[in-house]
Amino acid sequence: MTIREKFEIPRRYNMISTALMAIGLISIIVLYITHGASSNPIEQARFWASLLQNSVYFLLVVNAAMFFICATTLAWGGWQMSFRRVSEAISACVPIIGFITLIILFCIVFGDNHTIFHWADTEHVKHDDVLLHKSPFLNKGFFAVWTVITIVGWSVLGWKMRKLSRSIDDRKLTNEEGKKYIWNNTVWAAVFIVLFALTVMSSIPWLWLMSIDAHWYSTMYSWYTFASTFVAGIALITLFVIFLKNNNYLELVNNEHLHDLGKFMFAFSIFWTYLWFSQFMLIWYANIPEETIYFKPRAEGSYSGIFWLMFMINFLAPLLILMRRGAKRNYSTMVFMSLLIIFGHWLDFFQMVFPSPMKNPATGLSHVPLILYDFGVALGFVGLIMFVTARALTKAPMLARNHPFLKESIIHHT
Repeated sequence: MTIREKFEIPRRYNMISTALMAIGLISIIVLYITHGASSNPIEQARFWASLLQNSVYFLLVVNAAMFFICATTLAWGGWQMSFRRVSEAISACVPIIGFITLIILFCIVFGDNHTIFHWADTEHVKHDDVLLHKSPFLNKGFFAVWTVITIVGWSVLGWKMRKLSRSIDDRKLTNEEGKKYIWNNTVWAAVFIVLFALTVMSSIPWLWLMSIDAHWYSTMYSWYTFASTFVAGIALITLFVIFLKNNNYLELVNNEHLHDLGKFMFAFSIFWTYLWFSQFMLIWYANIPEETIYFKPRAEGSYSGIFWLMFMINFLAPLLILMRRGAKRNYSTMVFMSLLIIFGHWLDFFQMVFPSPMKNPATGLSHVPLILYDFGVALGFVGLIMFVTARALTKAPMLARNHPFLKESIIHHT
């Protein structure tokens, strides 16, 4: 069998990614003209909330690809080796989207408009007992330092894992060299997992997202955010794998690998639902005002339609469709479900970010802004991911042919 190791970007692919980035740029410009340049703080916040939601969501999604690599590396798994370069290419988006996210976060935190992050207003904090109590954690200095450490750490460790992977492309390893290589991969993967645990699974969702509603807190919020973005990350990997298979690449990938990706999507959709229900049910059952205030505008208010729609997309659709074995082996079904899951969790982030900034101070009620702007911005990030991932794929062979675990992927079956 002849294996195509050199990826060539199709002309149509280039056109689509460029067009999507153009749509995103136009959406940002129009959104700034109509809202960002307004003298109304809530209108300004609407512009920044859109950039915050999309940048953080897609950053966490592409970073989930490196988490997938490191988690399977620690498990000494070999089944994913036939498409590992796809995950590596997606993770190459982290430094670029991370830099964009960093600029957006700093503009929001250090700007004059504190509609999104109330805790960034030092004068307001002095008269708010709750925010004053949380100020050792919720303050501009800690936010800035930990955000920089996080994004730089993800980028550097991701680069190190990709470099290790490509270091053996041109040479075969002896038995002893193979053992040393696996050990080095395991160590660096463990370092990434530790940083991932200290950021995505704990502090970063609190800082970037939960602090929008700074009077509310949840001990499950970070795990909930992780589950949302990880299943979307698996869906993104699946889309690229199927795209490459349809273009006669990844010859060693078969229905067994696709089946396992489908099982990941199904399993973590259920895991996300478990966290969603646990967080929602316990707060509803306790009926404590300072906790239920987070869910009231989402479950009963103007965002209730989006809230229940994203629940049906993210739980019921995977449950009813991906439970069948055949569905996880069907390219069309997997493409449809991958797109649906990415969109469903994008909606989840929309309802996580917007209710608080869109609240009218006079009435205390939130309104849902025109979501087409935000969808346009999202398409821009999708185009950017397509653009960067494709170019990353051209810089290395499509197959890590000398990896000690490659044989496990070739003979893999479920």
